[in-house]
Parts: sequence; C-alpha cells; structure tokens
Amino acid sequence: MKAIETLFPQPSIEKEIKDSFSIYRRDDHFIPNPEMLRVTYNRILLISHGHGTIHIDDKDFAISGNEIFLLGKGQVFFFEKSSVWSGYELCFGDCFWEKTPASANNCKAVLFNTISRNQNLPTTSRQFQEFSTLFETLFLEFSGEDYMNKPDALAAYLKIIMIKTGNLNRSLTEAFDDFDNQLYNQFLDLVSRQYQQVHDVSAYAKQLNISARKLSEICRQHTGKGPKDIINNELISEAKRALQFTTKPVKEIAFGLDFSTAEQFSHFFKKYTRFSPRQYRSDFVKIGM
Repeated sequence: MKAIETLFPQPSIEKEIKDSFSIYRRDDHFIPNPEMLRVTYNRILLISHGHGTIHIDDKDFAISGNEIFLLGKGQVFFFEKSSVWSGYELCFGDCFWEKTPASANNCKAVLFNTISRNQNLPTTSRQFQEFSTLFETLFLEFSGEDYMNKPDALAAYLKIIMIKTGNLNRSLTEAFDDFDNQLYNQFLDLVSRQYQQVHDVSAYAKQLNISARKLSEICRQHTGKGPKDIINNELISEAKRALQFTTKPVKEIAFGLDFSTAEQFSHFFKKYTRFSPRQYRSDFVKIGM
C-alpha cells in the first residue's frame, strides 16, 4: 500500500470541451495507468461490459456491465490500473445544459445534485439496449458535420437520455411537477453551487422565498433528513476530496470551505466522520496497486 500523494500528486484538471459537450464511444478501452481527474463537466458512463474498478471520491465500484455511472461536477475519479471497459462516455457542462428544455431540469437536479445516491445505476438487458440506441444516435449526431442548430439537436437527445435515466428509479420521477418537489430541487441546485460559502439554512430559505421551517418540512418529506444535514453532507464530501486528493494543509481546507478556524472545521469533520481530518488523511488516503 502506498500513500495516494506519492501516486497522484494532484488530480488532473479536466480540459475545456468545445461547446461544453462531448460523447465518445469506447471499445475495450484499456487503462494502462490510473489518471485521477477532478470532474469539471457532468459525466454519464454507459458501460456495456468490462472488468476492473472505478474509484469515485471515497468509494470503489466493480465494473460489471449493463450499467450507468453518473459523475457530478467536483467529484474525483479514476479507473484502476488494467481496467477495461466498453460503452459511451458523455460529458456536458452547465452552459450546454441550458440549451435543454426546462421540462428536464428536475431530472438533472435530482440525479446530479444527489449524486452519491445515483452513482451507479444497473439496468436490465432491455433497458440497456434502449440506452445503447439513444447513445449511439447521439454519438453519430455529434460526430457528423456541424450545422447551425446542431447544439439544439444534441441538447434534445440529452434531455431524452436524462429523462430515461431518471425513470430507472421510480422515486426520482414521482411528483416532478409538485410545487414542494420543485422547491426541493431548487434547494438542491442552490446547495450544489453555494455550499462552500453558504452554510446557513435560513439563507437558502430566503432565496427560495419560504421559511426555514417550511424548507425543513420539504427536505424531511423527501429524504428524511433536514436541510442542514444536506448542506453538511456536501461539505463533508468536499472535505474528504481535499484530504484524499490534495496535499493542502487542514487550515487551508478549512478556510476554503468558509470555516472561521481550523479547529472549528476539525470539530465539524470529526462529528460527522468520527475521525479528525489528519486521522482521516493518514488512515484512509491509501490505495493498493
């Protein structure tokens, strides 16, 4: 076992993608050496078959095939050495997503703003075949000649894929048009963009034009957790990434997440993980090669 700092000094920064959209077909794609990447663009991996492991933040997933992986902005991932997989890799940024019809917004919010619950989605053979057809059509459209409204056409296909992905889990698609559900999705979207600077529940409630009590009721109805827990889970996830995949001092991580002192951050981190930041970095930031 080697400390991760000696293997990956720093996650690679994802290169800018033209028009914030891309899709590629992978045929028995072999990973000779792991390359750690911090996600700038949302990502959907449609994997038909393969073997090996994909590491996402602090979790490992064995590649089994007939499955979908969702990777959200800010997450860190890499494929284990000698992994092989076939399928499609679809990437899109927020500015491209704005081209999709508004009716698909709830799907993206629920799927990607609660990314840890939707990281790996298995499919039946029939479902996977349907996804393969959609991805192949989108890939051919993307690979063809450019024309004036091509981004709009690509966005339309992406909308269909997102809706179909949401349908894999019925609980994700129930009451999408319900007003409370819309507020909940808006809250998730705000948290995903502001959690590093905004920790106060009342600040989010004010942006949504509702009371903090109403926001708490909505969150507990949807997840059984309060809004503060949702905000703190985002903070903990980002803190773990910083401890695992960077060599930043704990004090710098604390200030980056808008904690007043390193001690305040350490107390917060230990409350949710039972480990101090330094213990977590020492005990958990290791992988086998």
